[in-house]
Amino acid sequence: MAGTPNFDRRTFLKLAAAAGLTGAAGVTTATPGRSPGPKKEEILVGVSKTADSPRKAVEKHVPGNATVVHENKTLSYVAVKFPSVAADRARENFISAVTKRDEVKYAEKNVTHQALYTTNDPQYGSQYAPQQVNADTAWDTTLGSSDVTVAVVDQGVKYDHPDLSAQFGSDKGQDFVDADGDPYPDVLADEYHGTHVAGIAAGTTDNSEGIGGISDSSLLSGRALSESGSGSTSDIADAIEWAADQGADVINLSLGGGGYTSTMKNAVSYATQQGSLVVAAAGNDGSGSVSYPAAYSECVAVSALDPDETLASYSNYGTDIDLAAPGTNVLSCWTTDTEYKEISGTSMATPVVSGVAGLTLAVYDLSPADLRSQLKNTAVDVGLSENEQGAGRVDAANAVTTEPGSGGGGGGGGDSTTSTIDDSLSSSADSDCWSYAWEYGSPSQVVVDLSGPSSADFDLYVNEGSGTCPTTGSYDYRSWTTDSEEQIVIDDPDTSADLSVLVDSYSGGGSYTVTVTEKE
Repeated sequence: MAGTPNFDRRTFLKLAAAAGLTGAAGVTTATPGRSPGPKKEEILVGVSKTADSPRKAVEKHVPGNATVVHENKTLSYVAVKFPSVAADRARENFISAVTKRDEVKYAEKNVTHQALYTTNDPQYGSQYAPQQVNADTAWDTTLGSSDVTVAVVDQGVKYDHPDLSAQFGSDKGQDFVDADGDPYPDVLADEYHGTHVAGIAAGTTDNSEGIGGISDSSLLSGRALSESGSGSTSDIADAIEWAADQGADVINLSLGGGGYTSTMKNAVSYATQQGSLVVAAAGNDGSGSVSYPAAYSECVAVSALDPDETLASYSNYGTDIDLAAPGTNVLSCWTTDTEYKEISGTSMATPVVSGVAGLTLAVYDLSPADLRSQLKNTAVDVGLSENEQGAGRVDAANAVTTEPGSGGGGGGGGDSTTSTIDDSLSSSADSDCWSYAWEYGSPSQVVVDLSGPSSADFDLYVNEGSGTCPTTGSYDYRSWTTDSEEQIVIDDPDTSADLSVLVDSYSGGGSYTVTVTEKE
């Protein structure tokens, strides 16, 4: 329900920020000769959308031995390639120099991400993952729907596999590694990861063939990892943007590594705002911190369980974990004559969650935030710590039979309240800080949306539990894309103090609306 705004202007800050110049949408393909896979010689430069174009804003600052080789206008970044013989110091100097320019929001290395799986000896046997998450019970309600699309951003998918062909339409996907329209694996013996992931999420069920996937959702393949199992930030970010633009309801990221990057953060933010739930693997280091991109607040971070529902020894864990799912010795589709094989990893746990999300959307029409809540509220506590299992082990039967908002296994009464505030910023010298008073004692989730002018670049910052206004340099959460459409989702927020929200103009001015949706 819409309510009287619970906002108070705490302070009106005058912050010096950089001015910029505007951009159009679209991905420009790589120039000829740009190598597939990892791109260690490249620097990604993010540009405010108030610039004429990312390429124009950056090209004039590129040294003579480097060149702009790629542009993504939707995410507003370019890739600048240096000669392979160039010293790291030259790239670092460029990062230092270009980030001083008014229209540039960031510059970072085009780091490499890896498929997150752990191979073991072949173990051919019965599936256990669908049964462990009660998919077989959920199938009494729905097998899934072709109207729901799961995009697999990964290696290419063998879309003519007998257990996958029915899940692909005429548009099989896109290849961002080789820059063409066919995401089929280049080398079948080496490039099996994407096919295995796709089979877990949506291998055709009840077709008298091989394995049963979690859902009969439609599949799209965004090939962003090469046959070596690695791929660049730019290829993956472009694939995420593309999947969102294709209307993917769920985007599966069984990959990680490379640490925090603004380019990837902006990609998952964009996908979420376009209506896609992004589900990502926690990582296979066995460490107490979740890998990126799973650690971004927009992503549903998934840890891996052994068949006995203990945490897999390889699985990362930590405060960013949202859900757990079976990931060890999971049987799924393969690319060679073997056709089916068991492998392990958080890569395998992630499409289990994506498949359950697909089943849920076949029954309920939910936003990404509400779908995330539904999966968490209906998860099952398997006796692990919250850092290991998050809200619990995902449960398909609960997810499809529990009315959204009714609480399920994770609590929450389903009520929500929405408050809005309208104001304006005049220029990059302006920021507004607002205090939001909580309606509920223990809300399950709060969503903060900022909608600002298309001719400006506004950013959103939030602090919880402290009652202090965030700044552009000190904050609990930040949404910092290159336009003025921002969103921050916080599960189980700290209500010990009012929520503090900062709206900052990076460039330009105009009217904006902040909407806070609090869910009980």
